[in-house]
Amino acid sequence: VQLQASGGGLVQAGGSLRLSCAASWLPFSNYAVGWFRQAPGKERDFVAYISGSGGNKYYADSVKGRFTISRDNAKNTMYLQMNSLKPEDTAVYYCAARQGRTMTIATMYGYWGQGTQVTVSS
Repeated sequence: VQLQASGGGLVQAGGSLRLSCAASWLPFSNYAVGWFRQAPGKERDFVAYISGSGGNKYYADSVKGRFTISRDNAKNTMYLQMNSLKPEDTAVYYCAARQGRTMTIATMYGYWGQGTQVTVSS
């Protein structure tokens, strides 16, 4: 079971990035997936989650209206579209997966990607 995150980079404030996370197992639709982020010296924070079917999504207040989580179960991939980026969005972003229902708590996810750095300059 592997998750591979990609798409991070350096962007100016107000810009956009799209993160991807590819899963190596089937059936991907049996797993709820989420994005978390961790800034230097801080805890890993919840960003967004999406249910296995894609019908249930939830966002942290800090990203609501700017970020969109989605998934393509046929491609075993999930995405995080990030618009109107702010310097405070700078962090390493991690994708995670778990069987069962969606959760906002990082310790409830059993599978993690390696992280991708997002840096937003002011």
